[in-house]
Amino acid sequence: MFQRLMTGLVCLIVAAPLLHSQDDVADVKSQERKAGNDEKKKYVLIGPAAGSRQPANGYGLIVVMPGGGGDAAFVPFVKRIFKNSIPAGYVVAQPIAVKWTPNQNIVWPTTKSKVNGMKFTTEEFVEAVISDVASSYKINPDKVLTLSWSSSGPAAYAISLTSKQVKGSFIAMSVFKPDQLPDLKQAKNHRYFLYHSPDDRVCPFRMAEQAVKDLEKNGAKISMITYQGGHGWKGNMYQSLREGFQWLEKKE
Repeated sequence: MFQRLMTGLVCLIVAAPLLHSQDDVADVKSQERKAGNDEKKKYVLIGPAAGSRQPANGYGLIVVMPGGGGDAAFVPFVKRIFKNSIPAGYVVAQPIAVKWTPNQNIVWPTTKSKVNGMKFTTEEFVEAVISDVASSYKINPDKVLTLSWSSSGPAAYAISLTSKQVKGSFIAMSVFKPDQLPDLKQAKNHRYFLYHSPDDRVCPFRMAEQAVKDLEKNGAKISMITYQGGHGWKGNMYQSLREGFQWLEKKE
């Protein structure tokens, strides 16, 4: 049910509560890894939750691509999301965005939005991360999702249209530019949960509305909720994240 993202290449502004203290997530397990033992494909694996047991069908997996610079500084924030919003029975993987050149203007380059010097696309990076996590944990193929916001949203849309592994996409406060994406017909049956403020002046709300219209037209399943306050994580964000993941889990 549809409830009533600067428009340059990507939205580089991000509002994530990057708190200095990490005491609140000291109990959240994490480890740094390299997908395929590739130095450039670094990611942080978060979870499983302490004391949890592997679900019979395997763990769900949420690949989190942060907005902004997409770097390791977001790990504490992603741990908070894991602790406060991720349903039981999931692990989280946070790829670390690669800085291919000093003046790179696209944080998460894709097949259709490339940068100089890149050796692989974000689509390939995420596929490698999913495979690497699956080498250590049994993963439920029906519960492989992505979370993205701001600068990482365009890459999440691209992944949703090309990956056979990713089943749902939580995309917050980002742009939607279909001319820079694969064929939207490939969105059929993919689940999207959009989170956007009508007051957003960084990534215009009209782009989220266009995403709903264009993706639904091509057979996607979409829910969108709005929030007040403009670009950034506002209000009870953890509750909104939890609701989004729960919706993406549904089978209809």
